[in-house]
Amino acid sequence: MIDRKIKKELQKSIGKDRVFSDQEYLLAYSYDATGIQHWPDIVVLPEDEGDVQRILEIAYRYKVPVTPRGAGVGLSGGSVPLEKGVLICFSRMNKILHIDRESFTAVVEPGVVTFDLQTACEEMGLFYPPDPASLKTSTIGGNVAENAGGLRCFKYGVTGGYVLALEGFLVDGTKIKAGSPCVKDVAGYDVKSLLIGSEGTLAVISKIYLKLIPLPEARVLCRVDFASLPEGALFINEMINSGIQPAVLEFMDRSSIVASYKYMGLSVEDAPEAIVLIEIDGNGIDVTARKEKFLELVGRKSISDFQVAETNAEKELLWSLRRNISPAISKIKPKKINEDIVVPTGKIPEAVDYIKGLGRRLNLEIVLFGHFGDGNIHTNVLVDPDDPAEMKRAEEALDLIFKYVVSVNGSITGEHGVGITKRAFLPYQFNEAEIGIFRNIKKAFDPFNLLNPGKIF
Repeated sequence: MIDRKIKKELQKSIGKDRVFSDQEYLLAYSYDATGIQHWPDIVVLPEDEGDVQRILEIAYRYKVPVTPRGAGVGLSGGSVPLEKGVLICFSRMNKILHIDRESFTAVVEPGVVTFDLQTACEEMGLFYPPDPASLKTSTIGGNVAENAGGLRCFKYGVTGGYVLALEGFLVDGTKIKAGSPCVKDVAGYDVKSLLIGSEGTLAVISKIYLKLIPLPEARVLCRVDFASLPEGALFINEMINSGIQPAVLEFMDRSSIVASYKYMGLSVEDAPEAIVLIEIDGNGIDVTARKEKFLELVGRKSISDFQVAETNAEKELLWSLRRNISPAISKIKPKKINEDIVVPTGKIPEAVDYIKGLGRRLNLEIVLFGHFGDGNIHTNVLVDPDDPAEMKRAEEALDLIFKYVVSVNGSITGEHGVGITKRAFLPYQFNEAEIGIFRNIKKAFDPFNLLNPGKIF
């Protein structure tokens, strides 16, 4: 429990109306999308960089742990205050400070919601491509902390590819800036890239400089249905090698399709075994040419059904089908264990076959969907926490899946981060010496282990 004098000092420095220790506040900020729960001692809502600096200075003086938090929609426990202390929520630092059409840049506070930034950019004819499935709730600060991906990763890459510079504070409140708004800058060590994806364990970010690109003038969204899961997975590989270069290349298995259909009130009678969603974007002539090439590829394949979304309503229906999967499958069983493994794209069919076979062998329902274009397979093991035997089988399945992924040169996480949930599996991917490097970096930034302690390792 934090000493009362720390709370009083925070209230005096930040304001009583933004420092909370009431039970309802502590409960509201005690968990993320994993459901893992640890209560903070105090919740503070800064409104500017000065507030952030003063919070850190006070916490450092008393050696109190600090947990930064965005919208709390993370899927690895990254914003859960594992060791209590002060939780800094950035919901009030949510301003888009500047969008520059001349330099194709934006400057934002960490609490800006991803969708809000995208909308503001598109109104000016600009484009911010990263689009995690939680884009209407997740924040740019959280996206940077986890190096979030999204549906457009196949063509445009992840959040880190659009971060030009970061401003923030070290654990003791010292102001730092990493990177530059310039496109090219190789002066000094690349600290910016070190902070991206560090899950709030190295510094607290207070301002983000982002790269934008011109808004694509045309988009075509298509859906292809398959009679079997392997056919759909093989089609993904053919798309990757086709040169069509879609912006989106998403995959859904039958379990995820049926769940999403039910969630949206659609009939499941004719639900296919697999669906691939493809979006092609760019200038009009280029999109037309790549669409024709895509239609030629589809014409050579044995498919169950095919659709080109012509109207906004049709497009919205297809996007909803994909984006509703996560809440939809949550209704199948009381708990879903959501992993975001990655394999080399050439291993996608093999990985899908292995995971589905494992589910059958261990009598587990495992739902697969995600960004198969970049090898990111969202693997959801659906369980009943009150069934000890099923939970034990789920643990065995996850252990085997992570071992398999590493054996084919994949990764245990593609966009959710390690956080709490994947700490035990980090040694599968990194040896002792490599994890030692991580620890040394952490110690250099945070010698007393106060920033988001207990995460990653």
